[in-house]
Amino acid sequence: MARVISSFSMSLDGFVASPTDEVGPLFDWYDNGEVVIEWPGNGMVSRTTPQSADYLREMIRDCGAIVTGRRLFDYTDGWGGKHPAGVPIFVVTHRVPDGWPRPDLPVTFVTSGVAAAIEQAKDCAGDKTVGVAGPNVVQQCLALGLLDEVWIELVPVLLGEGIRYFDNLPPGTVTLYDPEVIEGKRVTHLRYRLTTPA
Repeated sequence: MARVISSFSMSLDGFVASPTDEVGPLFDWYDNGEVVIEWPGNGMVSRTTPQSADYLREMIRDCGAIVTGRRLFDYTDGWGGKHPAGVPIFVVTHRVPDGWPRPDLPVTFVTSGVAAAIEQAKDCAGDKTVGVAGPNVVQQCLALGLLDEVWIELVPVLLGEGIRYFDNLPPGTVTLYDPEVIEGKRVTHLRYRLTTPA
């Protein structure tokens, strides 16, 4: 059964983007090293440190599907229909955008909510992971208890304002297990489990 994982580059003060959706220095670690990572989906290339390269290789290798919100899908122009990880995309939306769906691209629009999108993505991913993209979708997954792991690429910068990774959550405590810590250059990768391993 697929594990459901969220992963964001985040500032020390908890932001994953500026108020206008720009990531600025949060993504600098994708290109601050000598190890070349070729993403399978759209030809994107990253050059990272060996530690970050291992982290990315594992993420790419294990990913079987992506669930994203409509805002991020629109901002990225739907990744041209091909996510960098090279896996099917499930978009949570109230309305299918004009020009979609396109039969030649692995993009599915789910209008029945986050839980339905996660279920479809898990069926698609099989034994691989489902990546959750878009802060609002992650927050809904947390509130519904649908996430197995939270990954943070912690970047040593303070943005002061913007879009938070963890916001709009219902009252109550979410307890995470102790993190796996991987030190990169200008980034610390933290992987937290919310559930016990299968």
